[in-house]
This record gives sequence, C-alpha cells and structure tokens, in this order.
Amino acid sequence: MAAETIKKTSSGICHPPESSWYERTENYTAYDSVEACLEADGRLPQGLKLASLSERQTRSGGRKEYTRSDFGHGWGDVDGDCQDSRAEALIATSTTTVRFAAGDRCRVTTGRWISPFTGNVIQNSGEIDIDHVVPLAWSWAHGADDWSDEKRARFANDPVNLWPVEASLNR
Repeated sequence: MAAETIKKTSSGICHPPESSWYERTENYTAYDSVEACLEADGRLPQGLKLASLSERQTRSGGRKEYTRSDFGHGWGDVDGDCQDSRAEALIATSTTTVRFAAGDRCRVTTGRWISPFTGNVIQNSGEIDIDHVVPLAWSWAHGADDWSDEKRARFANDPVNLWPVEASLNR
C-alpha cells in the first residue's frame, strides 16, 4: 500500500489523512511522511499526536485493516420497535405501502423500490441489499477507525446513509 501524501499548508500545519482538514486542504507542499513534514518545521493540527498516528499504522505502513464488524454486528433497532435499520430503510423508500412477513410488522417482504443504478422496479425485498451511500470501508480509511464503537454503529445504521439497491449489483 502506497503512503498517502501529507499536506503542509503555508501556515506550517502538516495534515495527514487523519486530519479533519485533509480533504479541504488544496494549497500545500506534499511530503511522503508525517515525520518528513515535521522535520521541515511543520506541526500537527491541534488534537493530533504523532504517537496516535503511529499506533494506527500496520507493520506494512498502512492504516489498521478495515473489517465490517468494526461498525457493529448487523442492522440495529435503535428505537426498539422491532424494525431494524434495513426494514426502516425499505419502508422509507418504498413507493407503495410495504407488506410484512407477520403481524408484528418487523420484517418487510414486499414493496416497490426503484433501483438507483438501473431504474428497474423491484418488488421483492429479498432481491434488495441496503447499501451505504458513504461506504463503511471508505469512512474507515478517512477517520472512522478513530471513532468509538458506538459512533461507528450509529453511522452504519444512519438512515440518511442507507439506500436500497439491487442485491446482484451490490454484491
């Protein structure tokens, strides 16, 4: 894995990818490592410490490896109504009233969803995956590895970040 560019601003701040300003930093001098930037009279942004950056590096020099389970185990039922985040995403995005597997109204079986990728109409919930608009792996590589387990689980189940897609395309 290639090392990511460290961005040193004209004010002397060295922004590694972990910096909340990294993506917004456009005018910078590039360095191959945080250490090189610091040796060139740079400093880290407030709240970042060199030790914490080093702890997050693997032996190969990259970030800690992403695993889906770092964002919780399955879909959460935050409000305790028996409808997990998957069911709530299906209910919220169906263009018709959904049907449930049983009277407890927990598991959605049918509805009418339009694929954001193909425009196809899908009526069987079993043919749908709930995808993350901002992928979990991307968020991990851009700072979510620093979040608490609770914050990562909230993010993975955030309805604003969920959309139904054709399972065959998502997989």
